[in-house]
Parts: sequence; C-alpha cells; structure tokens
Amino acid sequence: MAPPLSFPLLLTIIIFSSTLFSSLDARNGIHISSLISQDLYNSLFLHKDDTACPAKDFYPYSAFIEATKRFPSFGSSGSLATRKREIAAFLAQISHETTGGWATAPDGPYAWGLCFKEEISPGSDYCDSSNQQWPCYPNKTYQGRGPIQLSWNYNYGPAGKALGFDGLKNPEIVANNSVIAFKTALWFWMTEQKPKPSCHDVMIGRYKPTAADIAANRTAGFGLVTNIINGGLECGIGSDSRVNDRIGYFQRYAKLFNVDTGRNLDCASQKSF
Repeated sequence: MAPPLSFPLLLTIIIFSSTLFSSLDARNGIHISSLISQDLYNSLFLHKDDTACPAKDFYPYSAFIEATKRFPSFGSSGSLATRKREIAAFLAQISHETTGGWATAPDGPYAWGLCFKEEISPGSDYCDSSNQQWPCYPNKTYQGRGPIQLSWNYNYGPAGKALGFDGLKNPEIVANNSVIAFKTALWFWMTEQKPKPSCHDVMIGRYKPTAADIAANRTAGFGLVTNIINGGLECGIGSDSRVNDRIGYFQRYAKLFNVDTGRNLDCASQKSF
C-alpha cells in the first residue's frame, strides 16, 4: 500500500484539479449554461419576443451560449459570485442598449431588454472619416447594431477582424446574424481599448486604476462599466436617467442571479475617458 499523501501535496492536487476543471469548463462553454439556464434567460428577457419588439426572435438563448464559446474567460473568472455578477452586469448593459421598456410597461421597465437589434432613425452614418486605420466603406453606415449597439467604423473594423467578418464592408451582418451580434457585444465587453480597461476586468476585480483614473474618480464597479460604454454622454453630469436605467436592469438581474451588485453603481462623479 502506498503511504498516505502529505497535507501540502494533497492541497496542491486539489487546487490543480480545481483549476484544471475550471479551465475545461471555460473552454467548453459549460460555465455559462450552468450559471444561466434557458429558463433564467427567459425570465430575464420576458418580452424580447413580443410582436411589439423589432428584434422578435433575434436573440435566442442558443445564440448567446454559442457566442460565449468564443470568449471562454467570460463568466468563468473568480468566485461563483463574481462570475454570476459579471454575467448579470453584461446582460444589464445590453438590456439598456436594446430596451423597449417604459415606466409603466407590463412587468416593469426592466423586463424589456433585447427588444431592438438596430438603432432606429440614426441621426448620423457614424463614420469617423479621420480614422484612416479603419476607413469607412462607400455607402455603408455604422449605426448601433446588436446587443451592445456597436457603433462607429473604428469599432466595426476591429470587431470584424477579431471575429472573422468584414465589419467595414458588411456592417449589416451584426443585425442579421444572431450569433455574430452577441459576439460583437462580448468582444466589446472583453477587449481593453486603452486608456479604457475592459468591462470584463472591471467586473472581475482585475482593474488597476492609473493616476489619471484616480484623479478622474474612476472607481471600480458597475458605474465604471457604464463609463467605458457611454461615459462621454452619461457620466460626470450628476444623476442621469440613462445611467439609472442601466442600474435598474442590473439590480433586477442580480436579484434573479441571487448575487449582490457590489458598490459604485453610478458614474455621476466620474469623468469620462
């Protein structure tokens, strides 16, 4: 009979096994479906497939799960609470971006996420002609599309390059292909765009504020994620209804995930990037 394992060796084996299985789960997408079932997904997005929603049938659970396989670190970093909180935060932000809710809406204003897949009546073609790295293609427009409402040529270009489609020549695919739509939202969430950190790093506690961040009061939390996404319009201006809508979605989703929201939910006192 082999001698019993020493405690330090046994502890090492346990930690290694835990890390290994967590890694395998992440690669196979198991971590997401184990934390958000189809029933939970449907309870978050109660009205996404109503006939009143232009994105009816565009955002199925299967497309979300398939898209997460491209980003195995999403929802798989940190403690169970951290993982669930990140997923809830992501879904809350995309819900605000695509909301069809209103104050007296059935089931409340925060039950109407994923109602839109494309910006309605955009006031611009969202082409930054000064950006030569990602030049606009003739007769193409780069208005908000998909769950994160991906906008501007300088986002469509790198998103397409990272995900395997031509975002400059074929931006419409983001509003025509459900899996690609979710992938663009996750790409934006996971990708650091200096001086902005990634939303992912903020929500899992990996964000390290620079001297400029500290001076701008950019503290870690859901509010900083809002700053990353749309801080130029919503942050540093006191209480804002758009910020409050994002928070409302997050609070509802966090409760359904049975996790707390953490601190610093708004960005009222943060300077934008």
